[in-house]
Amino acid sequence: MESSSLPSLAATENWPVPTAAAAVVRADGTVAGSHGPTGRRFPLASVTKPLAAYAVLVAYEEGAIDLDEPAGPEGATVRHLLAHTSGLAFDENRVQAAPGTRRIYSNTGFEVLGDLVAKATDIPFADYLHQAVLAPLGMTSTTLEGSPAKDAVSTVDDLVRFAAEVQAPRLLDARTVLDAMTVAYPGLTGILPGYGHQRPNDWGLGFEIRGAKSPHWTGTTSSPHTFGHFGQSGTFLWIDPDVRAACVVLTDRAFGPWAIEAWTPFTDAVLADLRR
Repeated sequence: MESSSLPSLAATENWPVPTAAAAVVRADGTVAGSHGPTGRRFPLASVTKPLAAYAVLVAYEEGAIDLDEPAGPEGATVRHLLAHTSGLAFDENRVQAAPGTRRIYSNTGFEVLGDLVAKATDIPFADYLHQAVLAPLGMTSTTLEGSPAKDAVSTVDDLVRFAAEVQAPRLLDARTVLDAMTVAYPGLTGILPGYGHQRPNDWGLGFEIRGAKSPHWTGTTSSPHTFGHFGQSGTFLWIDPDVRAACVVLTDRAFGPWAIEAWTPFTDAVLADLRR
């Protein structure tokens, strides 16, 4: 699946990666352009988190859980876990700060969320994610094969469906999605993995928010309202409400200096194409 309407997407061919696939989807659900094997499955790494968060929000709207119910460390809630402010450490069940005081990016927090939803619904979280999000959106090539923090496998084609949903929600009330893309616990500092200390380190509920972060994995011309996630497997998904479009890129090379060099000019070129 390739499209010449967004020539910027072809830049992925020059990246030092074995394989890359990319697409841009507008808020009305139309695909503005794509490049590479968009039907190929790639490990998502942390791009799993927005999918998991969406399922948690469906559980909230269904009344299975509440965003402000206790979850995780003492004093923490579902909302704290979604916003990486529960105080839990990155990859171990250890408390590093009081809830709501620091932005500590935590895989463990998302695993706690998965367990909470599984217990509340009596459905294993991978199955709940499938029933609540993947199946209704027709994401037939996406599976969760372990941790809700990092173990989904998907395709660009499927993530385009997800990005279209987030921009024009059908599975969730639009107000819930607005909450997810709005800064939760504003002003908190923290480390953005791969990009260092950020003051403030803005996050919504399951989505990272660009704000005024510098350096950042999105573009220098991305709006402050841009939100999304990137993964250590060389993957990213951003949604920029100001241009009413989202971009998905999946690769099979781990995140590193190559990505820091390539992703920002790539996004700036995509935004330039969209604004033309």
